[in-house]
Amino acid sequence: MNPSDSDASRFRSASTDRRGERDLDDLLVHVARGDQVAFEAVYDRMVGPVYGVIRRVLRDPSQSEEVAQEVLLEVWRTAARFDPAMGGAATWVMTIAHRRAIDRVRSTTAAAEREHKTADIRPPHDEVAEAVEASLDRERVRRCLDSLTDIQRESITLAYYGGNSYRQVAELLDVTLGAIKTRIRDGLIRMRDCLGVSS
Repeated sequence: MNPSDSDASRFRSASTDRRGERDLDDLLVHVARGDQVAFEAVYDRMVGPVYGVIRRVLRDPSQSEEVAQEVLLEVWRTAARFDPAMGGAATWVMTIAHRRAIDRVRSTTAAAEREHKTADIRPPHDEVAEAVEASLDRERVRRCLDSLTDIQRESITLAYYGGNSYRQVAELLDVTLGAIKTRIRDGLIRMRDCLGVSS
């Protein structure tokens, strides 16, 4: 290929690019008038480049797809704001895409920071009050345990304080498993009533 052929092909390519840009400008003007066919053409031309610029900012494919859809929806809604005298349609659309991607990064970062701050906030506590409350709770439990029958108290103590299974409690007390379950159930009902816990 001689130099003049190369220059000619470069000229044709540049001419095609400018014509494509002008076509996109015209399409966007029609979109501003509510032309859905024109919007479909803009969508088909711009969805790939829009996704590409957003993906470079966000990295995450699914978020990038979501933001790309938001951008193209914004193009449909705000096409009347496009002014060909201020620049080409592709530049206008890509500026929206880049701005939306940056907004998403900021929004995600701010949400993560809020979540982190919320997780770090612990309500102040009064150790003395907590110790007194725990002591009162223990005293109430002890008093309620004392109100049980001997066999209920013994069964509950072995199961809950001794860490034994119902079967182990039955073996330790040499009674049937069913009897132990009944004793513990009845004892826990009395404990609940004594402690004033609603069922």
